[in-house]
Amino acid sequence: MTLLLELKDVGASYGAVQALHGVSLRVEESEIVAVLGANGAGKTTTLRAISGTVKRSGEIHFGGRRIGRTPETVARGGIAHVPEGRGTFAELSVRDNLRLGAYTRPNEDFQRVYEYFPWLEQRSAQTAGTLSGGEQQMLALARALMLRPRLLLLDEPSLGLAPLVVRELFRIVRSLNEEEGVAVLVVEQNALIALETARRAYVLEAGRVAVEGESHELRTNESVRKSYLGY
Repeated sequence: MTLLLELKDVGASYGAVQALHGVSLRVEESEIVAVLGANGAGKTTTLRAISGTVKRSGEIHFGGRRIGRTPETVARGGIAHVPEGRGTFAELSVRDNLRLGAYTRPNEDFQRVYEYFPWLEQRSAQTAGTLSGGEQQMLALARALMLRPRLLLLDEPSLGLAPLVVRELFRIVRSLNEEEGVAVLVVEQNALIALETARRAYVLEAGRVAVEGESHELRTNESVRKSYLGY
């Protein structure tokens, strides 16, 4: 496989507080990779370091080039970030939320997105804030797809959602990966579904990579099983 994203010895901080300490990881073209860890382990900060929303050190390369340092340049380069908490614009319509996702592209790709989320077309005029939590998470993912990214950064997509909604969300993520070759780096508290979906995974502890490997190997790793899988 061809290397798409590579982090080398990446650090990140919030003021005087160091959140990442030399994190190194990679994502290949058309690969799904999971990042696991307890609260405060540095998972969200890793995604923010990639998307340019936190002060960082070290090297990040995307598609063989150094990545930009602002969210706009990162998005224009082909990386879409779906943050924790969905981040939809509650006062805007579903269609206007989608339109905002296409701000870096000249052509608005509504029909392609509606194929994955057909209900969005039926509710295109509905205010986003009136959607359920699961629907808002789907809208956030759909908005990211308007960018036609090479890489999706997903931060806790299952947070607060019913199990059936979580399954459907990850089904769509797998479809995007299989049908369009979109690579995915997903931060997820639900370690079981993350390892079912991803080919490889990293476990962060206190801002450092503690364990990494193929997902099927981590599912049988005793420390990972006890800490994150509950058996």
